[in-house]
Amino acid sequence: MSPTGTSTSRKTSGTLALLGGDEWTDECRSLDAELLAASGGDEVVVLPTAAAYEQPDRVVERAAAWFETLGARVCALRILNRRDAETDAHLRSVRAAKLLYICDGSPLHLRSVLKGSPLWDAIVSAYRDGAVLAASGAGATVVCDPMVDPRGGAYTVGLGVVSNLAVFPYHGTAARHLRERSVQLLPRGATLAGLDETTALVRSPAGEWRAIGPGSVTLYRGSTAPEVYSGEAVPNL
Repeated sequence: MSPTGTSTSRKTSGTLALLGGDEWTDECRSLDAELLAASGGDEVVVLPTAAAYEQPDRVVERAAAWFETLGARVCALRILNRRDAETDAHLRSVRAAKLLYICDGSPLHLRSVLKGSPLWDAIVSAYRDGAVLAASGAGATVVCDPMVDPRGGAYTVGLGVVSNLAVFPYHGTAARHLRERSVQLLPRGATLAGLDETTALVRSPAGEWRAIGPGSVTLYRGSTAPEVYSGEAVPNL
């Protein structure tokens, strides 16, 4: 555990990318190319779970078109509910993945499908075995713990790939009162990472964090002044 209290629940061996939203756009090209290179493969396993009620098929089409421009293909797993998260074929695909991408949408629905599920166990297992795990917007919020509650900016329990780290996506354009509430209610010992759109906080297998993208990563740590990083290493996480 670092001096700031942020930690991973177990030793990691994969790359973790937490994106502030607006995935699969031109501003994300260098990030996604880097994630593909880190995976060592040319296939992206996309989970449109968070977009279950927001035309998930169109989300998959966007992902496929985007990654095709990067020389990669998309394997879309249509996991939209809890039953889907227990399907053996889906679990096998996730365990074999080299790059997993959890898209944006509803964080509460995403958490309800993944929490305590065989699918989530498979995702974590793949990540621990070296796969790249990317999560955008709602996905980035849910995979960490604590989790910012979208209903008011307070906190609830996340899935804890990284503990004592909360993510506030769309930091640059979010309503000010929600952002301020999340800062004010931040649990003691936790760090809140405000992530601008198309900008990611990326953790290497060695445990080093970097800010990647055109925007900024803003860290809030209790009563200390916010720390802003852009295109550089993020220390003490």
